[in-house]
Parts: sequence; C-alpha cells; structure tokens
Amino acid sequence: MIISVINHTNGQISDEQLHEAIRAINRQLAEDYTPYWSIQARLRVEGESGDKPRKQNLVDMRGDAVLYLWDQVDVEDALGYHDTNHRGIPCGYVFTELSKKLKENWTVTLSHEALELVGDPEVNLLVAGPHPDPQEKGRTVYHWFEMCDAVQGEAYAIDGIEVSNFVLPLYFTSGEEKGGRNDFLGRSHRGNSLRSFGVNPGGYVGFFDPSTGKDGDFSANERARKRLAVKRGAGRARRGTRYQQFTAKIKAR
Repeated sequence: MIISVINHTNGQISDEQLHEAIRAINRQLAEDYTPYWSIQARLRVEGESGDKPRKQNLVDMRGDAVLYLWDQVDVEDALGYHDTNHRGIPCGYVFTELSKKLKENWTVTLSHEALELVGDPEVNLLVAGPHPDPQEKGRTVYHWFEMCDAVQGEAYAIDGIEVSNFVLPLYFTSGEEKGGRNDFLGRSHRGNSLRSFGVNPGGYVGFFDPSTGKDGDFSANERARKRLAVKRGAGRARRGTRYQQFTAKIKAR
C-alpha cells in the first residue's frame, strides 16, 4: 500500500519536517510493523498545500490511501474535503491542534494513524473478545481492529523522531499464550505487560456491544479518559467520520 500524505497545516508543519517524520515512520513500517503483521506500506508526501485546502484532481493523489495533516480540529470540513476530492479512498486524519490538546507529538499521531490505516483501511473490521471492563466479566463484545489505541500513551524514537507503540497479532487472541507478546514495546506496568484485549495506562479500546446495539469504550485511567474526551470532540477522527456516514444513511432510511 502506498499512502499519500497531504499537508494542510498552513505552514505549521513544513514539508521538510514532514519528510523527516515520514522517513522514520517508513522505517517503523518496514522494520517493526511488517515482520509481525505481514502488511507492507509506505508513506510519501504528495498533493498540494497552501493557505487553505482546495479542490484537486484525483490524479494528484497517486497512492492507495491518503492521510491528511490538518491545522485544526474540523471534522466536517476535513470529511467534506475528502468526499469532494477522494471519495471512496481509505483515509486518515492528523489534526495538529488535537495533538496539542492531547500533549502528544504530531509525529506520534501521524504514526498512530498510519499504522491503523494500514491495519484496517476500510474501518470495517471487528474482533470478538471479552468485554474490557472487569465488572462485565463473561460478556463478549466486538473490539475495533485498532493497532494503537490500547497503547496510545506509549511512544519510542526512530532516528530521533517519536513514533507510536502498537499491538501485535497475539493481542487479538482469546487466551494468554505463554511466552507471547501483545505489543511491540512490551513495557511492564505494575509488574504486568499488556494482556489480550486489554489496555495500558494512557490507552483505551473501543468496541461494539451486541447486547445494546451501540458502540462503547473503556479507558485505562484518568489520563486516558481525558485523551478520549478530546478525541470525542473530533468524532474520533477516522473511525468517527466513517460511522457518522453509516449513521446518516441509516437515519435516511
């Protein structure tokens, strides 16, 4: 997969800075992500940037998917721009103002969105697993197939650029496998590493609950809840905009 990255930050992030971040994330994809997930992808800067996003022809974006860097938290404008120019193409959003509110380096956000875009381009994959809330033990829900949310509070550096931690395939298994690892960094918190379908401090998981017919989420701690509250304000970016479209179609019927 080739992911076109389009810079609409009005000079807040220069293309030179973006190239530096992309080189690090491409290394992450090739050296860290692909060996575990067997999915190959590369990011590259393309398209136009200027004072404000403007219409462009589809041929200006030569990738299989697109990631937008947006200089504000404006889901409606971002979604409208995508539908006008690249309808039907898998997409992700990096809202730089949202990164500031979360006190997260925008390069970590870009890495996060890139890995999740590669893992679930159409935002339509779910995995059956236990309810993440210990008080709901024994209930089965359908977890969003997201690569970084559960370890959202963790990052590491490649060539001096911060990138996001991510979960490994064993994370989505129903039982704990002896000697297995559920996330790339494998950090220990209070003597325990990330469990399958679990969350690390600063992270959260989203899921569909068949008993209620609604989406839900579970946060690890207060820091994670604050992060999730900020993300809710942006409709959870990529997944939120996708589900907003589905909801609109259902209501229209």
